[in-house]
Amino acid sequence: MTSTLVYLDVIPAEGLGKPQLELLAAGRILGPISAAVVTQPSDAVVRELGEHGVETVYTPGDADLSGYLVAPQAAWLAAVASAAQPGAVVLDNSFEGKEIAGRLGVRLDAGVITDVVALEGDGTAHKTVLAGSYEVSAKVTSPVAVFAVKPGAAEAAPAPVAASPAVKAIEVPEGAFARAARITARTDRPRSGRPELTEAAIVVAGGRGTDGDFGPIEDLADALGAAVGASRAATDAGWISHDFQVGQTGKTVSPQLYISAGISGAIQQKAGMQTAKVIVAVNSDPESPVFEIADFGVVGDLFKVLPQATEEIKRRRA
Repeated sequence: MTSTLVYLDVIPAEGLGKPQLELLAAGRILGPISAAVVTQPSDAVVRELGEHGVETVYTPGDADLSGYLVAPQAAWLAAVASAAQPGAVVLDNSFEGKEIAGRLGVRLDAGVITDVVALEGDGTAHKTVLAGSYEVSAKVTSPVAVFAVKPGAAEAAPAPVAASPAVKAIEVPEGAFARAARITARTDRPRSGRPELTEAAIVVAGGRGTDGDFGPIEDLADALGAAVGASRAATDAGWISHDFQVGQTGKTVSPQLYISAGISGAIQQKAGMQTAKVIVAVNSDPESPVFEIADFGVVGDLFKVLPQATEEIKRRRA
């Protein structure tokens, strides 16, 4: 088995989130894991990392990398990899994660595989290509492999055997900040009270068929305790923020239940949600491509179907 270094970005104050736990689980598929954390973790977070199998936690010491864009993080991660000597490095598949992966690949002379949807113990990575139309497998032939892993690639669960992690500081290389772009301000997004889209167990998404009225989508999401998503057509039309976009150029989700309402199911949309465990489609067009991947389908007007479903869910929960 290959020792694996899992890179974790800023950890929320309330502890590890679902995407971070999934990354740890993906790393465990390859072998024993350590973690590189860009900010100093609390004792509670260290214990939680141990529960998920992390044997060593690497930190940048007193340096705070969260205030910079990717260059110093890549330089520091390369320094951690030089010290830890892993056979693989696992990162998230965000835009930032993929850029760090590329920079790390150059620094370590390592092969890089992005858009990974599943890993096998021998290092074989599965990924979807051409907007999810095909799944291919790939394997790095260099001594170190770098994987950028999509949400849902592994199930977030504690390790079979917990560890008591040692915390080690690795200094950020001298000169890493010389040309680094610094983040000067952050603005928190307004909180809706709904779960984060990429972490939600249930997602209700609307598209062009809503004609700009996301009321039924939001009502059903609130009845289910779900997150709200949207197709690119809806966000491009300005009906809802691009923060809610699910798809190839938006966010990738992998919920237990994905309800698609008024979305045709074009390739761009499928690329972001097809790993959902159960897909329910509501569309008035019976020829809509979304029915090809749906587990359950309702041919009907979402403005009639969704309110009925919402009222029935509320009635049963009352």
